[in-house]
Amino acid sequence: MTSSTVPTSSTAGPQKNEAFPQLTAVQLHRLEPHGHRRKLAQGEVVGEPGQPVTKIFVVVSGQLDAFTQKTIWVSKDLAISFTPGMFTGERSVLAGGRFLGRIAAVVPSEVLEIDRDELLQVMATDTELSDIFLRAFILRRLQLIDRQQGDVVNGHPYKMVDLDSDAASQELLDRFHLTPADIPVVICRGSVVLKNPTVERLAECLGLNPTLDRAQIWDVVIVGAGPAGLGAAVYAASEGLNVVVVEANAPGGQAGTSSKIENYLGFPLGISGQELAARAYDQAQKFGARVLIAKHAIRLNCDRKPYRVLLGDGEDDVLLTRAIIIATGVEYRKLDVGNLAQFENAGVYYAATQMERRMCSDEEVAVVGGANSAGQAAVFLAETAQRVHMLIRSGGLSSTMSRYLISRIDAHPRIVQHTRTEIVALEGNGHLERVAWRSGRNGPVETQNVRHVFTMTGAEPSTKWLTGCLSLDDKGFVKTGPALTPDDLVHWPLRRQPYLLETSLPGVLAVGDVRSGSTKRVASAVGEGSIAVATVHQVLAD
Repeated sequence: MTSSTVPTSSTAGPQKNEAFPQLTAVQLHRLEPHGHRRKLAQGEVVGEPGQPVTKIFVVVSGQLDAFTQKTIWVSKDLAISFTPGMFTGERSVLAGGRFLGRIAAVVPSEVLEIDRDELLQVMATDTELSDIFLRAFILRRLQLIDRQQGDVVNGHPYKMVDLDSDAASQELLDRFHLTPADIPVVICRGSVVLKNPTVERLAECLGLNPTLDRAQIWDVVIVGAGPAGLGAAVYAASEGLNVVVVEANAPGGQAGTSSKIENYLGFPLGISGQELAARAYDQAQKFGARVLIAKHAIRLNCDRKPYRVLLGDGEDDVLLTRAIIIATGVEYRKLDVGNLAQFENAGVYYAATQMERRMCSDEEVAVVGGANSAGQAAVFLAETAQRVHMLIRSGGLSSTMSRYLISRIDAHPRIVQHTRTEIVALEGNGHLERVAWRSGRNGPVETQNVRHVFTMTGAEPSTKWLTGCLSLDDKGFVKTGPALTPDDLVHWPLRRQPYLLETSLPGVLAVGDVRSGSTKRVASAVGEGSIAVATVHQVLAD
C-alpha cells in the first residue's frame, strides 16, 4: 500500500467544476474578513506531505501548483494548478489531518490564508460558500480514492499491492528492505514503513487526529462514532456545543461494516454502512466537532466534576467534560474455535466490504449468523462468489431477519442455507484453507475447502470500561431513565429523577446499541443520538 498524492486535473465535465470551482469576486469579498493576505515568492512551499492541514489558501493572484509525491507507481507529475479564485484543500482540512501532496507557488503569488476554525465559521454561517467548500472537499477525496492514491484507511485514498501479481512489488520490497515475513506492510507518505501496524499506529502515521488542549473542558464528550455517536455529534456541534468524539476503531461502528443498508429512511436504493458513516463523519466535522480515531476510552472517573475520560495512552491522556454521551455499541462475538486468532484477517473477517468481496471472487465462502448483518453480507458476497454457505445456529431465519432479506436469500441460486449448524474447526497454514462444521448437536462433521469466513454472530456491549461507575443490566448493557431502580439510584445526588437517556450518573447518557432496552436499528440509534443532545442542553443548564 502506498501514499500521498493530490487531486487530478484530468476529471472532465461538471464534476471537475464542482471539485475545483473558481470563486466569484462577490464570494471572495465575503471570505476576506475570515483570512489574511499573504505574498508568496516563486517556489515558496505552503504544504508538504505529512504536515498538519490547519488552513486553506485562496489564490488572489499568481498560481499554486499541487504535486503528487513520487512513488513506484506515481511519477512526480503536476496534478492540479490553482489559479485566481481557486482554493486548496480536501477533506483532510475538516478533520485537521495532513497534507497528501506538495503545494507551492510557481510564480510570485498572493493568497488569502484562512485558518481551519475560520473556515468552519464560514461554513456555519454562509450557506452558499459552505456548499461550495464541502462539495469540493468531498469530490477531491473521491477522486483520490478512485485513483488509488494516498494513504490508507477506510474512506482514505490508498493503493493495494499484491506481492504475487504486481510487477512493481519486488522493487517495493527492495527499496524498503522488506521480506514476505514483514507482510502486511503499510507505506505511509511514501517513506514511513509500518510492519503489521496496529490501528493506533496507523492513525498516528496518517495524522488522522487533531491535537487537543488537554486542559480544555468540553461541553460533551461522545464515546463511540457509530450511528448513535455520529448522530449526537452532528446535532451537538450544529447547536453550538463544544464537542469531541472518541472512536476506538473507525467511524461507523457495526453499521459501518454493512455492505448495503436498504431499510434506512431516505435511501430507497440502499446505502453502504461505510458511505453512511463517511457522510455523517464529514457532517459532524463541518459543524466543528473534533474526532479522535483509534483512541480507546479505558476508564471514566466518575467521582468528581468535570468528569474525566481516560484514554489509552496513559494517565495524562484525559478529556475533561461537563457531560458524556456513551455510544460505544457492541463488540462482535467470536467463533468458539481454539485457533481463531491465527486466522483473523487471514480468512476470518467481521465485515464484508468491497475489499473482502474482491478477495473471494469466484470462491466458496461461509457467512456465520442469522440476523440482518449476516443476510446483507450473504447477498452482497453472492454477487461475485461461486457459492455462499450461510451457517445458521437456529432452525431458520424468520425470527431474526427482515422479510425482504429472507426472500432474497431464499431465491438466490448461489446461497445455500445450513440450519442448526456451527463451525467446529479451522485449518490452514498462514491463511485459512479449510473449515469444518457440524449440523445438529450430534450430527456429522463436514469439511469444506472454504478460505473465507465472515462471522456475523451478534455482539456483547462494550461496557467493561464502565464497571463500578454506572448501573448495568444483567447482560452488561447500560441502564437509563425508567429502567433504573431505587437500588441503582442510591447515590443519585439530585432532587430530580434521571432523564430518559440519562444513566445512574448525572450528565452521563447512553444511546444506541449499548443502552439497555434499545432497539438495535440504525435509525433508532441516530434518533437516540439526536434526542440525547436535547438532554445535554438541560444538563448543562442545571
